[in-house]
Amino acid sequence: MSRRNSGRRAPADRDVVDIEDLASNARGVGHVDGKAVFVADTLPGERALYRPTKRKKSFDEASLETLFSASPTRTTPRCQHFGLCGGCALQHAEADAQIAFKQTQLLSALARVGKVEPEIVLAPLMDAQWGYRRRARLGVKYVEKKGGTLVGFRERGAPFIALLRRCEVLVEEVGARLIEIAQMIDGLSIRERLPQIEVAVADNAIALVFRVLDPPTAADLERLAAFGQAYEFSIYLQPGNENTIAALADDAPALYYDLPTYDARLYFRPSDFVQIHAGINRQMIDQALSLLDLSGDETVLELFAGLGNFSLPLARRAARVITVEGEAGLVERARDNARINNACNITAYVENLFEPPANPAWLAEPVDKVLIDPPRSGALEILDAVAATGARRIVYCSCHPATLARDAHELVHKHGYRLTHAGVMDMFPHTAHIESMAVFDRTQD
Repeated sequence: MSRRNSGRRAPADRDVVDIEDLASNARGVGHVDGKAVFVADTLPGERALYRPTKRKKSFDEASLETLFSASPTRTTPRCQHFGLCGGCALQHAEADAQIAFKQTQLLSALARVGKVEPEIVLAPLMDAQWGYRRRARLGVKYVEKKGGTLVGFRERGAPFIALLRRCEVLVEEVGARLIEIAQMIDGLSIRERLPQIEVAVADNAIALVFRVLDPPTAADLERLAAFGQAYEFSIYLQPGNENTIAALADDAPALYYDLPTYDARLYFRPSDFVQIHAGINRQMIDQALSLLDLSGDETVLELFAGLGNFSLPLARRAARVITVEGEAGLVERARDNARINNACNITAYVENLFEPPANPAWLAEPVDKVLIDPPRSGALEILDAVAATGARRIVYCSCHPATLARDAHELVHKHGYRLTHAGVMDMFPHTAHIESMAVFDRTQD
């Protein structure tokens, strides 16, 4: 604690706190008179003067005013907009400190929520720290008082679009062109009716999907096409839901990314989910297949299979792959990807995995091992069915430690699995977002 005096003091506009730890959102946390204080942009071991921004009964939220002592893991943020833009939360910490924070958060959640501890803590997967982000949704807002169109992420803790000149985590071709994109939009007749841009980076093209609430004029279309040609962007328009997305040019290339280790090429649409970080994605696939420990004669069940990011590599190493995905469009494209890649040992099913399955075809035959890659909400609803397969090993890729920990509790304490491995993957450097992988082995009877 930074204060040892007895008795309660009147709230101050500013106060001093010693930062003891990082909260799950990467804000530093300390205590003043027994009350928790969360201070953005601080690190454990630092003493800071802070200004409260929001007072609650049991805690205060605060901004950093002055740093009196700095952590040895502190570094200078690379982005000039750090602190204003809400896209990053940890640029002030060195990469090793960031990954240590994420590993601690994972293990803490497993112990606190799951009541489990991995037998082996996996070494963290790390790759490029900058210019890695190949998927993003950028906000767009025309604000005359700020000089025109703003393009970027939301401000930290506010609904406004941050005034950004560049983004250091987006791929360079996009992150360095935010001003040019904004200036192009300034010249459109529908500049006030264009709320967002989806960025989708493929190995062969960069797609920008402009959400348009009013039809563009002929002059608008010409301006968009010229901009795409000048900066080698594939321009798409989205007048309605995702099914309305269409390329501006008739010769726009089909988007794809390659997984050379597995002789696989995956085609996708600009709105489809693909993993944010290409380098970590490749490491993640390698690690998952290594942990599945396939001999070549197994049947593997993959749940939340998407486009085939794991399915195609699995098809190269297993006798048979049964995939299940809830979105019919993704399953259709996964089947196309399997056909294009001559992966005839994949059988793909459409099934809502957010409710317990009722005698589905994909559970009609024995499986040896299971790969699960659910969204943030986890896989709780299907764990009974997964356990009922009798699979010897489950590899679980998670994008939220709390739901992984909850599901680990079910698998270990209800279904008799052991948590043998767990570790983090730095899919989102400089953010508080935590991706991880865990392995569950069936306890021998």
